[in-house]
Amino acid sequence: MKTSPVSRRRFLGQITTAAALAFAPHWGRAVDRPAPARKLGVALVGLGSYSHYHLAPALHRTQYCRLAGVVTGDAAKGAAWARDHGFPATSVYGYDTMARLAANPAIDIVYVVTPNGLHAEHCIAAARAGKHVICEKPMANTAAECDAIIAACRAAGVRLTVGYRLHYEPHHAELARLAREQVFGPFKRMQGANGFRMGSPGGWRVDKKLAGGGPLMDMGVYLIQAVCMAKVEVAPVAVTAKFDATTRPALFSEVEESVRWTMEYADGAKADCHATYAEGVSRFRAESDRGWASLDEPAFYYEDPVLTTSRGKVDLPNVNHQVAQLDGMAAELLAGRPSIAPGEMGRRDLAIVDAIYASARAGGKRVEVLG
Repeated sequence: MKTSPVSRRRFLGQITTAAALAFAPHWGRAVDRPAPARKLGVALVGLGSYSHYHLAPALHRTQYCRLAGVVTGDAAKGAAWARDHGFPATSVYGYDTMARLAANPAIDIVYVVTPNGLHAEHCIAAARAGKHVICEKPMANTAAECDAIIAACRAAGVRLTVGYRLHYEPHHAELARLAREQVFGPFKRMQGANGFRMGSPGGWRVDKKLAGGGPLMDMGVYLIQAVCMAKVEVAPVAVTAKFDATTRPALFSEVEESVRWTMEYADGAKADCHATYAEGVSRFRAESDRGWASLDEPAFYYEDPVLTTSRGKVDLPNVNHQVAQLDGMAAELLAGRPSIAPGEMGRRDLAIVDAIYASARAGGKRVEVLG
C-alpha cells in the first residue's frame, strides 16, 4: 500500500491518552479523538440520495476526513456541490475523466457510491489514479468483479475497503465481540430478516444490469454480514435458497421481490435469512447453548439499533453511522492499521451471494460456497 500523504509519525505524535478510543471501533465520540495533522480528502463518486443525505453531511462532521471533491455525470450538479460544500470547482470530475484525479493531491480517498453494476468500473478507475478506494456495499455484482477490483487496487498499491458502516456501529461491534470472545459459546442458531416495501417505480434497484439482483444485493448483504460477524467472520460452507412468490410482477420483472436462504457452517451452525422488498422488517438473533444475542428492530437501518442478550439489554451509545464509519476508516489508514472491512470481506460476501442465487435458481438445491 502506498504511504499515506499524511505523515504517520506526525499523526501518532498527536495521540493522547484517548488513543484506545481513537483506534477502537469508531463510535462517533468526536470529543474523545485527537485531530490529525491534516484531514484526508474524500471524493464521492455518484451524487445520489446516499451521498446527498448521508455521506456529505457526515463529512462535515468527521474529524479525520473531509469532502474534497466529487465525480458525477452532471457537470451542473457537480458545480453546485462545489459551491455548497466549499471545495474548488477544479475538484469536480466526470466518470470519463477520473484519470485526472491522479493530479489532485487534495483527494486521498475515492468513495464509490454509484449503482452496484458500476462499482467495478469506478473502483478500478480510482485505483489507477492512485487513490485509496472505499466501495459502497455490495462491492460489485459478482465475486469475479470483486476479484478485478482487488487486483487493480493491489497493482496500484492503494487500500481497498468496503462501506460496511455497521462494523463501526457500537451495537454491531458488540455482537462481533460476543462472538469473538465466545461469551455465550459459539453461536449455532441464527435467524434474521431485512427489507422494506419498495414503491413504484423502483429505480436502478430493479434494473438487473445496475443492481445485479433484488433485495439480496441490498438488504440481504446486511444479513450475510451479521451472520459472518456471529461466526467470527468465517464464511459458510454451503447454502440453500428459494425465491418467494412475486406479488408485483410489473415492478419485479428483472429481479426477485423476496428471497429466503439458509447458511450452513462446518461446525453444524445454521442461519435462516429473509431479504425482501415486500415489507418493512429489520432484525437478527443469534443463539448458543448458553445464551443469545438479538439486534432488535431496526437492526440494520440508519436509526439506532437495540442489542439485547440473555443477560439483558446492552447499554451502548447511539452514533451517526456514517460519521463513525468514515472516521474509523480514515483513522485506520492514517495509523497504517489493517481495515476491519477490507475488500476481501466484500469478495467473501459476493461469493455467498453467488451461491444463494445459484441455489434459488435451481429450486433450492444445496450449493457449496466457493472460496
